[in-house]
Amino acid sequence: MERQSGEKPVSVIEIRDLYKSFGDYHVLRGVDLDLYKGENLVVLGKSGTGKSVLIKIVVGLLKPDRGRVSVLNSLIDQITYKELLELRLKVGFSFQNSALYDSMTVRENLEFPLVRNRRKLTKQEVSLAVEEMLDAVGLLQTINQMPSELSGGQRKRIGIARTLILKPEIMLYDEPTAGLDPITCLEINSLINEVQERFHTSSIIITHDLTCAKAVGDRVAMLLDGKFERQGTFEEVFDTTDPRVKPFYDYNFIQ
Repeated sequence: MERQSGEKPVSVIEIRDLYKSFGDYHVLRGVDLDLYKGENLVVLGKSGTGKSVLIKIVVGLLKPDRGRVSVLNSLIDQITYKELLELRLKVGFSFQNSALYDSMTVRENLEFPLVRNRRKLTKQEVSLAVEEMLDAVGLLQTINQMPSELSGGQRKRIGIARTLILKPEIMLYDEPTAGLDPITCLEINSLINEVQERFHTSSIIITHDLTCAKAVGDRVAMLLDGKFERQGTFEEVFDTTDPRVKPFYDYNFIQ
């Protein structure tokens, strides 16, 4: 986190008393959470516990039933649609499936968000930005390839590069290591840390992968029964005999 010794950390996302239900299914039940400037925050929880719902509320895709959500000092439910679109440009979302356009080359995939959102850039400036981002994720050599020609890990990296090209202040990673082999998982973990250091991002990483959580998380928050009941370092969160938490650790490391 970017702070001097003794200074209070700055929140770039602040969530207070957040509730969200779908009919009789109560997903979030009074969530409190902060993402601090410059940190990697890992959000853990079993499937169906509301991790993705939380992220969708943060970017304004879902409305909360109750509570306060502030992103970069903007209250999500009180800004105009135009202001929301502008805010989303500062929040990058790395999708689980990479969400690349199959009919476009790698170059065209990265050009697309720039041409759409930075219309004053020259063709040369766009080309340089694309090459810079591909170099940052170690895949400049793939610039003229199609997504179908890439491995799962390469597509994941390209997806992250396309998200980073707009220079967001906040990164949201949805299951960044899902479906990848162990070696590629380690490479993605390293990339997430490199992104934090090089681009000074503040990030939320949603994952089931505790190896990922331990490798990238400055802080870990575990969603239990609709609330973040355990937060801290990886070791602090799992230093417990809580039957809701221990099996999660055992499944990842002991089975």
